[in-house]
Amino acid sequence: MNRPAAHELPAWGSLARLAARLSPVPLRNLLDDDARGAALRVRLNGLLFDFTRQRVDPAALAELLSLAEQRDWQGRVRQLVEGGAVNTTENRPALHTALRSPPGEAPEAAREVPGTLSRMERFAGAVTCGSWTGCSGRAITDVVNVGIGGSDLGPRLVVDALQPHDGRPALHFVPNIDGHVISKTLAGLDPETTLFIIASKSFTTRETRVNGETARSWFLERTNRPDAIGRHFVGVTGNREAAAAFGLPRENLFPMWDWVGGRYSLWSPVGLPIMLALGTAAFAELLGGAHTMDRHFQTAPAAGNAPLLAALLGIWNIDFLGAANHAVLPYDQRLRLLPDYLQQLETESNGKRVRHDGSPVGVHTAPVVWGGIGTTGQHAFHQLLHQGTRAFSADFIVCAATEHGLEEHHRWLVANALSQGKAMAAGNDAHDPHRAVRGNHATSTIVLDRLAPATIGALLAFYEHKVFCQGLIWDINSFDQWGVELGKQLAVTVFGQLAGESTRGQDRTTRSLVEHLIEQGRA
Repeated sequence: MNRPAAHELPAWGSLARLAARLSPVPLRNLLDDDARGAALRVRLNGLLFDFTRQRVDPAALAELLSLAEQRDWQGRVRQLVEGGAVNTTENRPALHTALRSPPGEAPEAAREVPGTLSRMERFAGAVTCGSWTGCSGRAITDVVNVGIGGSDLGPRLVVDALQPHDGRPALHFVPNIDGHVISKTLAGLDPETTLFIIASKSFTTRETRVNGETARSWFLERTNRPDAIGRHFVGVTGNREAAAAFGLPRENLFPMWDWVGGRYSLWSPVGLPIMLALGTAAFAELLGGAHTMDRHFQTAPAAGNAPLLAALLGIWNIDFLGAANHAVLPYDQRLRLLPDYLQQLETESNGKRVRHDGSPVGVHTAPVVWGGIGTTGQHAFHQLLHQGTRAFSADFIVCAATEHGLEEHHRWLVANALSQGKAMAAGNDAHDPHRAVRGNHATSTIVLDRLAPATIGALLAFYEHKVFCQGLIWDINSFDQWGVELGKQLAVTVFGQLAGESTRGQDRTTRSLVEHLIEQGRA
């Protein structure tokens, strides 16, 4: 590809000089410029992206936009949505945008998507109306999604945020291999009215395989009906052979294509729990909201392109202002899982140290992403944000309208969100050093008109595109995750040693810990 490293681009040096000039300027001095404020907001359908509290002036913003041009960001976006092999280490496209494209607009590789969506709708409709019954002829009352990572976080976030309608099956999620999770989930469920979704692209993911086998054993021990597996288990996978070996009929399988990464897959059959919990219309609205953001991303000019601007501001904070941490602060209890979701999306995508060609990136890439809901977080970790020594950036996510009808509660919630952002930016002038708040921390505020399927769809697509743009600036592959494999491989050996196999050849620390765990487990 022979692309220059990020720090070799002409704009990079200019940005370093601008950062040195801006660093001594208090952020509060930038906040009351009306012209600047108007330029640092992007309004979309149902969403406002306000970055007026970012530490940028017009010169810095112009140079950031030049950085994107020097990376041919528009050409790279076309490559993404048209099915180019943007996942270079696996020589695959990343066509998650095709999952929410209207029929006829998706690339040829995604031709199966409309038919698969129709199958999902028929299946979800049959389960929720009661025509799909369990082995004893009773309607399904509970659905257990067995999956981890992208096969869990996205569906769980959306279901938790939007809350299932009464009369639909209750949704349960089992991601962790910790036996406490599946034991607690299965306790009190009726095997004759429980449906399991086993979601794994490879159908070999260890956590999902072990939890799936436990669920199958639980079902068979209580029903003695191996012939009824097909009434109680369905799969979402790209490995039909492994799923068939598990006992799933082929007609119970929904595809997970190799051109969709796990953390980008909630729009695919991985989103089946969403459809079961919220209905087919809500799932369609979710896809529609994401597609609206896709169209904005593909067509809006750089200066008004919300995902691109968010990406550039992130790079500005990480590589020029030293912010190694990024806090996600949703001020809405329904979005409590958003920090976990974005933690995977950003750090698994861009937690890389080499470029597409294998050479070192040469600059910092993804920050440490973490966070928590307001106002709970204010009474936990905000002290560190206001008076600690670490540089950070943050996103505040706020809903303008709410459905609970408690107006005083909502006003206080939003007042806290806006005021926390102001305090992080402006600080105070207290003479007492114990009370002084320095400020100068860059934040953005995202306002959703209301929490609905379409706005959540737009919000999550916004962050997907932000991550992609940061990856193209750094020239890294945002669609693989080879770094997680080493620990998994080492666990196979340790698993056997915990069962009594020889620890010869194991390092001293691991051997000692294995021996201690075996001894204490027997005590």
